[in-house]
Amino acid sequence: MNKANLKDHRQIGQELDLFSVHEVAPGAIFWHHKGWAIYKTLTEFIRSEIEKEGYQEVSTPVMVKSELFKRSGHWDFYNENMFNLLVDDEEYSLKPMNCPEAALIYSTKTRSYHDLPIRLAEFGILNRNELSGVLGGAFRVRQFVIDDAHHFIRPDQIQNEILDLLSLTSDFYRKLGFEPHFYLATKPDKAMGDPKLWEEAERDLENALKAAKVNYDIKKKDGAFYGPKIDIHILDSQDRDWQLATIQLDFQIPERMELEYIDSDGKPKRPVIVHRAILGSLERFIGVILEHYQGALPLWLSPIQVAVLPVSEKVEEYARGVFEQLKNGGIRVELDSSDKPIGAKIREATLQKIPFMCIMGTKEVEISRKEDFFVSVRSREGEDLGIQELESLVSKLKEDIEKAK
Repeated sequence: MNKANLKDHRQIGQELDLFSVHEVAPGAIFWHHKGWAIYKTLTEFIRSEIEKEGYQEVSTPVMVKSELFKRSGHWDFYNENMFNLLVDDEEYSLKPMNCPEAALIYSTKTRSYHDLPIRLAEFGILNRNELSGVLGGAFRVRQFVIDDAHHFIRPDQIQNEILDLLSLTSDFYRKLGFEPHFYLATKPDKAMGDPKLWEEAERDLENALKAAKVNYDIKKKDGAFYGPKIDIHILDSQDRDWQLATIQLDFQIPERMELEYIDSDGKPKRPVIVHRAILGSLERFIGVILEHYQGALPLWLSPIQVAVLPVSEKVEEYARGVFEQLKNGGIRVELDSSDKPIGAKIREATLQKIPFMCIMGTKEVEISRKEDFFVSVRSREGEDLGIQELESLVSKLKEDIEKAK
């Protein structure tokens, strides 16, 4: 890959009509419909995966009283990165993370040891007060969404829970062609809680990494202020190192929030929280993969998967039938009914990185039977895939999309 010709994700986003940024909202992304299609595809995929694992999806308020973050411990360690405001002479904060709110949901009823693990997932909007000088496209933003989850578990469940998360995360990144690398991030200088609990948590994570038989390195003093973590890194097509996924083990917030479950001996015990994100910030993740693939996303992630290109107005009605059949088949499709020459239409679809083009003229119409459509198929790489029966093409595309997931 010639790095001199590589495009920044902001340029790709503009050229492919995916997103924009505006001065009225520094550090925030305005998603256009095509970019939002990528966003939705990713979140729907994560949702489908975690539903199999028994997650419960929740939603919590964007703005809460600052007292919650003082109680959880975040205020002492993260206040300078929070947006705080006065409402009716009371201090409120825009939430920078979801964990205290998830803990409140957990605390609304008595939990038994039989109930655990409880896995609460949330795609909540977060706000962090990043300095204006470090904001950059989708990579460094003030408003973003994390594919967040908090697992409330018993101490004896730690190993299995961490192992399952390592497998889930690794499988996802390998589907995208990335080889994950693992790091154990240990207690930072500025941290809360009992040092002995930190040692126990670090030992638990290290044991899980060893049990998973993965190679890992140590990030000294790079854990979260409430607990150590496993960070999962990937290398992109430009050999850049990205930390995206994270698995964090937390004994501290359950203590601060006085969370309990009733154990088998009838006595209340403290659960442990596992914080995890697979994609991390969706904004940042999309920026990374846009640069990694230079906009030519895999079929399942492409905002438009097929372009329907009629050669002339004479076959426009036929083209609309092709468009409808693709759309009804669950394919994200776009019809170019402009009066441009077919060569210009092909070039435009290629520049838009659309994986496949269905081209039709009088020849395709003539060979079509009443109930069937035939189209000439071309890939964005310029490969002529010949004339194909549309129903078979739809089936093949759907099969390829499902296999990629």
